[in-house]
Amino acid sequence: MTIDQILHGGAMPVIAILRGLRPAEALSVGEALLEGGVRILEVPLNSPDPLESIERLAGALGPQVLVGAGTVLSAADVESVAGAGGRLIVSPHSDPAVIRRAVALGLECLPGFMTPTDAFSAIAAGAAELKLFPASTLGPGHLKALREVLPRRIRIWAVGGTGAHDLSAWLTAGAGGIGVGGSLYKAGDTPQQVLARALELRAAWSGSNPKQG
Repeated sequence: MTIDQILHGGAMPVIAILRGLRPAEALSVGEALLEGGVRILEVPLNSPDPLESIERLAGALGPQVLVGAGTVLSAADVESVAGAGGRLIVSPHSDPAVIRRAVALGLECLPGFMTPTDAFSAIAAGAAELKLFPASTLGPGHLKALREVLPRRIRIWAVGGTGAHDLSAWLTAGAGGIGVGGSLYKAGDTPQQVLARALELRAAWSGSNPKQG
């Protein structure tokens, strides 16, 4: 499963950032997200036993979702995620070594960036998707300006402080989607809480795209 396949299938453009997720709750939370319409799942590597959570999610839900890791800081991390069955590599920065290793392994890669310099460096290393981070401190206007110079083929995800409240604003500014952390999942949340928030996101997505409703 790839990002293109998920989005072309009509799923909402949201990445769930599951920081703090524990392996014992991984599957129940993942199932709640899938029920709520979120089909891209990121387990940051500074979570408890993240590779085990990734392995459980990928093993049980892999045909329906794209599972991978966030806060990936090295090429060695990329290899560890791939070994656990992860297919998505998300970083807070643009490290050419991380990008090149992810691309070489056939993984989806979202390096973080703030400036045109960061963005074009990541693109030169092989990135086809970028993560604008931290999005909330930059704002949709920053992205709108960047879209004037970045290649149209490059999809940009707004991450950091984003959620149902500003999904429409980011899409209007040119984002291909958003990554949602604490407003979707916080460590210790129940699957029911996660499902309710996912449904709020789906309502916001449907409202900004009537044909998706």
